[in-house]
Amino acid sequence: MKKLDMLYEGKAKKVFLTEDSDVLIVDYKDDATAFNGLKKGSIENKGVVNNRMSNLLFKMLEKGGIETHLIEEISDRETLVKKVSIVPLEVIVRNVAAGSFSKRFGVEEGTLLASPTLEFCYKNDNLGDPMINEYQILALDLATKEELEQISEMTFKINDMLVAFFKEIGIKLIDFKIEFGRYHDRIILADEISPDTCRLWDANTNEKLDKDRFRRDLGNVEGAYEEVFKRLGL
Repeated sequence: MKKLDMLYEGKAKKVFLTEDSDVLIVDYKDDATAFNGLKKGSIENKGVVNNRMSNLLFKMLEKGGIETHLIEEISDRETLVKKVSIVPLEVIVRNVAAGSFSKRFGVEEGTLLASPTLEFCYKNDNLGDPMINEYQILALDLATKEELEQISEMTFKINDMLVAFFKEIGIKLIDFKIEFGRYHDRIILADEISPDTCRLWDANTNEKLDKDRFRRDLGNVEGAYEEVFKRLGL
């Protein structure tokens, strides 16, 4: 599939048109940002890790009945995907208290939650991706009630599968962010699942193996991404 004009460049990826109007090429970058772009840097080989990890997990989720945008990995950094219209929501699942959840509710980081939580943020960089509830989503016509119900159901199913998957390789899935898109008449999983979008802790030591090492200046950021990559067998 031939790469044509660039459709979009985000903080972590470039997206290109192809000769098929229904297919895009996603090219993962090594650029790293945090705090809505206020902190910027680069993580060596991050693009490779995020691309190949996302594709591995998407394939696993597809086998479990979750439709994704994945078509085919075409290089270490590039993947063919279905062209979707992104639902402008960041969908966040939390299994363990960490980050902003701990700050907002005064819960010690690392506390196991009584049940997984589901949060939505309005995907809008200019506004700082504010939290938004279901009533506000409906009021702003960002998604329909039926779409929200489907997204919530799919998200909890995805969480169950990911928790079990990571447990097998000695990693705790603390929380993660995913996005969905409209593909013809269906809602499907899009974007990525990677150390950029998940909090991943070593199951024995609680060592952070994700982008928090970059956010919090913990050092050995590349090593953490490579460790996840290695445990995935990639």
